[in-house]
Amino acid sequence: MSDLIVSSYNIHKAVGTDMRRDPVRTVQVIRELGADIVALQEVDRRFGDRKGVLDPELLQHETGLMPVTLTDRLGARAHGWHGNLLLLRGAEVEQARAVTLPGLEPRGAIVADIRLNGEPLRVIAAHLGLLHQSRLLQAQFLSKEIEGGDGRPTLVMGDFNEWRLGAGCSLMPLRRGLRAVKRSAATIASFPAQMPMLPLDRIIGCKRAEVVDLRAHDSVLARKASDHLPIRAALKLARAQSAVI
Repeated sequence: MSDLIVSSYNIHKAVGTDMRRDPVRTVQVIRELGADIVALQEVDRRFGDRKGVLDPELLQHETGLMPVTLTDRLGARAHGWHGNLLLLRGAEVEQARAVTLPGLEPRGAIVADIRLNGEPLRVIAAHLGLLHQSRLLQAQFLSKEIEGGDGRPTLVMGDFNEWRLGAGCSLMPLRRGLRAVKRSAATIASFPAQMPMLPLDRIIGCKRAEVVDLRAHDSVLARKASDHLPIRAALKLARAQSAVI
């Protein structure tokens, strides 16, 4: 099985660094990524009817990506769950759940068990909180979601609002749960888009879903379309069914 391209992108409700809301521009950036799996954050308006800001038909036409359907969304007009949306190309969705994350702010994640070319994979897409203690609780919660799976490889992506590395990083429970290999735990600066300094956005794999060639997608359009740059990587899936993550 050839490497998959995976990506995470906080689209900032399609409001760019020029303060204009331009969903078409956002879709164009997603098309530039050429990814097979994309985790989006801030795809819905925060208040009121929480209406999604993208055009799903345009998104599918321009990128070939299909949104993972959730039945328990926040509002009938929302795209995703607490602003999270998971996009897939050519994947079979076995099950997908919206989970509510602990913490002081309303936060959520999507947990999807999928198959790509027959190979099983669990994908978790999340947007973690601004407070360190909340992020720690959320990482512990997601670690349990990983450990409670059926043993398939797991990939976790999203805007984790964490820039620290090492012992002070609030994501350590998540990485221990994944038993992430060294290269999969690498980071890349993605915020702010026009002069990236902080690695707020993360793609974390495990020993059977190894993340390599992690980079920020730094195009002219991406620097304007959101306050975050999208990040992308190649994903190497191991075939050994007897291995554990």
